[in-house]
Amino acid sequence: MKPTPEHNERMSKLTFAGVYPHYVTKVEKKGRTKEELHRVIEWLTGFDDDKVQELIDEKVNFKEFFRQATLHPNADLITGVICGYRIEEIDNPVTRQVRYLDKLVDELAKGKKMEKILRGSTE
Repeated sequence: MKPTPEHNERMSKLTFAGVYPHYVTKVEKKGRTKEELHRVIEWLTGFDDDKVQELIDEKVNFKEFFRQATLHPNADLITGVICGYRIEEIDNPVTRQVRYLDKLVDELAKGKKMEKILRGSTE
């Protein structure tokens, strides 16, 4: 399935603050921790806990969230299907980056080892 321009626009306008509580609920429901979630977010974006909270408080949308991020060099190793979309086939950078984050959260919730989630990194 290929994202439509409308879908891409919707993804850009979604606020990180609106999605973040769902990430926390998803991982905690499966026995993982908020700290592990933050580790995954920091690996992907470079944002530490304080920056994550700042972005939540500012209610930034995903376009701005990823504009400020420094994506991990191994982010392009995040592949597969999430929400019906094959990540490596998504052309729109913001939509692809949001799906990177969704995939990492999904892997965390499914109990994958942190080393695998972080694509071999130990950071």
